[in-house]
Amino acid sequence: MTSKKMKVEAEDDEDRRMDTKSGSEDSSDEENDEAYEGDEGITVDFEGRNPIDTDLDGIKQMLGQLFVKAHIDLTEMAGVIVAQNYVGSVLKQAYNDADDDDEDEDTDMGDPCQVVFGITTVINLANKQELPSVRQLKKMIFEKAEKYATELAIQQFREALESGTKTTGLLLNERFINIPAAVSVPMCENLLSEMERARTKGMPYTFDYYLMFVKYYQQAAAVDKAAEVIYTNDEEEYFIKDSCASFDYSVQKETTTALAGQWQKKDEELQPFRKVLLIEASKLPGIVATIKNLVSSVANK
Repeated sequence: MTSKKMKVEAEDDEDRRMDTKSGSEDSSDEENDEAYEGDEGITVDFEGRNPIDTDLDGIKQMLGQLFVKAHIDLTEMAGVIVAQNYVGSVLKQAYNDADDDDEDEDTDMGDPCQVVFGITTVINLANKQELPSVRQLKKMIFEKAEKYATELAIQQFREALESGTKTTGLLLNERFINIPAAVSVPMCENLLSEMERARTKGMPYTFDYYLMFVKYYQQAAAVDKAAEVIYTNDEEEYFIKDSCASFDYSVQKETTTALAGQWQKKDEELQPFRKVLLIEASKLPGIVATIKNLVSSVANK
């Protein structure tokens, strides 16, 4: 994969985020205890790279943010992602000239350009159905669905994941908090092109559906304010809009705190949730195009 470099700003200015009803500078993730807070933007160059063996722990951390304390073998799942490194990307800080100049001075420090800041990829759940991690994932989904999904949604998820007539991919779009939605565009575009290239070679990347987990927080309604939903990754609201089935479940009991980092008093009422989506595979290119247009329009303001 050719590295795709992206200059983005991690900042608290709400006007620079995607123009959605859920845009907010206060979103966070329970697994990231160093969330950025402040008024100054930080400009960082990122690039997408093929996953390699040394990325295993970083990918596992990304999965841990998504599947908080779930009984899923995340080490095995991360290994699958590394093994199929011809599809999907890890997000890393881009190298620059200063990195080479300072290499000798930083021998005792971790290389920031090796830190995994995000992962965008897809796992063929039908092709990998015998793996313990995939079986555990499906078990968790249906345990949650029996409690929180409608009968129609359960039927749709069973058709996609258990009927044997449909091929469903686990779509992963995970990154650290405060990395803007702009980075998701080249990462997703690259995933689409890599899947197309893999299909031309006869590899199993033709899907009927994508399964996706979305992280969000919900603030309870107040006397003068309606309930508010805040998506950790802004762009994922557009995946929700084009999903054909979904259900939500709380991860409050699995987290040690509602929000990480130093936050305002009012944020203590935010409750973490996951929304499980089923998306028709044909919708993905259009979703990515919509997000690209929105990111471009915000950048041009």
